[in-house]
Amino acid sequence: MSEPTKPRVVIVGAGFGGLFAARALANKPVEVLLVDRNNYHTFTPLLYQVATCALDPSEIAYPVRNIFRRKRNVEFLLGEVVTVDTNGRLLHIHSGGQQYQEPYDYLILATGSTPTYFGNDSFQRHALELRTLSDAIELRNHVLRLFERATWSDDPAQVAALTTIVVVGGGPTGIETAGAIYELYNHVLNVEYPQKQLHARVILVEMQPHLLAPYPEKLRKAAVEQLRSLGVEVLLGQRVTEVAADTVHLGDGTVIPTHTLVWAAGVKGSPLADLLGVPLQRGGRLPITPTTAVLGLNRVYAVGDMAYLEDPDGQPYPMLIPVAQQQGELAAYNILANIAGQPLRSFSYHDRGIMATIGRSRAVAWIYNRIPLRGFLAWLAWLFLHLITLLGFRNRATVFINWVWNYFTYDRSVRLILDQAPGEKNF
Repeated sequence: MSEPTKPRVVIVGAGFGGLFAARALANKPVEVLLVDRNNYHTFTPLLYQVATCALDPSEIAYPVRNIFRRKRNVEFLLGEVVTVDTNGRLLHIHSGGQQYQEPYDYLILATGSTPTYFGNDSFQRHALELRTLSDAIELRNHVLRLFERATWSDDPAQVAALTTIVVVGGGPTGIETAGAIYELYNHVLNVEYPQKQLHARVILVEMQPHLLAPYPEKLRKAAVEQLRSLGVEVLLGQRVTEVAADTVHLGDGTVIPTHTLVWAAGVKGSPLADLLGVPLQRGGRLPITPTTAVLGLNRVYAVGDMAYLEDPDGQPYPMLIPVAQQQGELAAYNILANIAGQPLRSFSYHDRGIMATIGRSRAVAWIYNRIPLRGFLAWLAWLFLHLITLLGFRNRATVFINWVWNYFTYDRSVRLILDQAPGEKNF
């Protein structure tokens, strides 16, 4: 007598939400298929360090198959979902020039978010983003190429434009990128170009009158102070009105000559949400119930950045990694509970705090939303948390060694200009 077929759970997205859901379902009485367009999981909080030559891409990425190689009930498919048939419980997946049809009994969507330009989509043509590993490598290539051009230019105006970077967005990604690029520009690259004194500018532009909106006022001010003490120019209450290949225009009429604009001003839900045929909440996010089930759909769950759920105060849960992790685990738990005929649980966010690094020995942290830290202590807390949450002992060891080396030498070892990838912007 053959064994009964186990329920099949398909998880789309190997980010933090999807990864934690798959981990929770590993070695459980279900068959799991994890689908992602990349064959690795990216530790996104350290993308900016890849972009600024501090880390190698392999140090913040981990192969998905290696994560689940001992989990017999978890399979991986490299591909992209192009159609979702929620009535027939069927996914159409494009992979390597082939089309696959994959059935599911339960579906977990965890494809994260994409940058939003708030209706100014024309900005994207000349903007660099920092959401994926490819984005980080593209930004690294771009910065290094511009310095190579600047060192051979005899035009002071052109040199200034080539060595000026504008970062738009005062959230963690924006301030971390601005601080790291300033240190790369003025503590590493300028030493390597002795033929010419290159004094680079880094300008952080934020439309709101403050940085780091979720943080208390004291830490917001501390972030501005630390950025300015580092050398970053911080422009608050300013919005970008026009972007060209060699200029950025601000709302007050300021024109900044630059060939580098990094967009970190906001995100919206993954475009996969549009395939579900349900009304979306603001930011293009899928509305879910407290159990993480998508409203109006049967056996479909959404977690992380692409999911919209309000907290007890009526505010949407933030697009943060801990939210995605906890929702991914809850979705897995509720699927198993549904199969077993047991009660489902509702989402209750365990907030351990937020933190952002600004540069060498500079950071702000709001631990458990009660303990404010700034400066060196906050920086140490940030280093420790990110080190222990990296996947793989090898990655932790190499990242730690690189951090120690960078701290004492101001050196960045990964200053490689790679061949231009298809679709990479060419300024």
